[in-house]
Amino acid sequence: MKKNKVDVLVIGAGPSGTIAASIINKAGFKVMIVEKLKFPRFVIGESLLPRCMEALNEAGFLEAIKAAGFQEKFGAKFVKNGKVCDYFFADQFTYGWNWTWQVPRGEFDKILADTVEKMGVIINYETTVTGIEFNGSNSVTFVEDIEGNKSQIEAKFIVDGSGYGRVIPNLFNLNRQSHLIPRKTIFSHIKDSKRSLDDEPNRITIIVYDQRTWIWVIPFSNGNTSVGFVSEPDFFGKFGGSTEEQLRALIATESYLSERMKDVKMIFEPKILESWSASSSIFYGDGFVLTGNVTEFLDPVFSSGVTLATVSSQLASHLVIRKLNGEHIDWNKEYTEPMMQGVDTFRSYVVAWYEGTLDTIFFANNQDPSIKSMICSVLAGYVWDVSNPYVKEHKTILQKLARTITLRDSLIE
Repeated sequence: MKKNKVDVLVIGAGPSGTIAASIINKAGFKVMIVEKLKFPRFVIGESLLPRCMEALNEAGFLEAIKAAGFQEKFGAKFVKNGKVCDYFFADQFTYGWNWTWQVPRGEFDKILADTVEKMGVIINYETTVTGIEFNGSNSVTFVEDIEGNKSQIEAKFIVDGSGYGRVIPNLFNLNRQSHLIPRKTIFSHIKDSKRSLDDEPNRITIIVYDQRTWIWVIPFSNGNTSVGFVSEPDFFGKFGGSTEEQLRALIATESYLSERMKDVKMIFEPKILESWSASSSIFYGDGFVLTGNVTEFLDPVFSSGVTLATVSSQLASHLVIRKLNGEHIDWNKEYTEPMMQGVDTFRSYVVAWYEGTLDTIFFANNQDPSIKSMICSVLAGYVWDVSNPYVKEHKTILQKLARTITLRDSLIE
């Protein structure tokens, strides 16, 4: 059986894995990535947030991404019954990046993977992890490639950025049920020939369809647009036929999209995802750390997934480097607590979205610009800036604001 020996094994070649691999590799350690699939491959998470840019920059990926000509993104637009609420990242409260990209993830992820390979990191595609044995922080990982060849990888540490594959949580029974309501999405990419260049494509549009249903509209620079409906599973039972017939029927019922997307060409047969929210009981162990969706995936509504993936891998990689250099790491204080700060803030906004609290705030008249800038920072992914009251007090402040708006409007009436 073939044996390999590295300092760090990274599981998964998505943004989380490649960012960690790049940063650790640049520190002088030998890194290998194993990836179950062949790239390019399709995955959702196509609208990035500005906070991602810090991690992508440190990993050395920005030049390659810019060369691809992806659609630049400067904000988020929310639409309800013809009323529009725009958030532009340039107005955010937190100092930081005020733009990012909207990307077809298959192409984007392959650029990151190709770039990290050019840095000297080996990626073994179509290779599945079948088992891991730990001896303290050292480990032996058993893998099998698509042709059935088995091998072992000895490592001093493992970074699990396997995303929905959840390799270590599945192997060691670390999965934890999410408390968010299970939801479902049906989506595709469409040839968007009727797109208004005056209004788009420089931001994501999120449309409130009804109290529990929303739509994403993510324009790309190639003329295609990602469109997806998100709701509780029973909502979709009202629309029969094939997945394409269901999506076309859904689009026809939404006035904001119906004419623009009537009879459009769908780039691929619409896909369905459901019950995606997941969590892990621990984020680290003796010899491994979980990053990205392996830690926790909430909901696609605020594009938190890639942000948590990039930031967690950026943070984890520095801790791994320090550990390999002989330092003692308080993983709970230096990793779990910071990551839960971000996860919990995003979770509060996700819950407030589905409860209708953010609906009241986003579509209120005479919005306070200072408050709007603070909320804008959260929508830009700066969920670790506790100098922002709308981060620090995320558990209660949105409900207080919504009640104030409701009371104010009732007095005006």
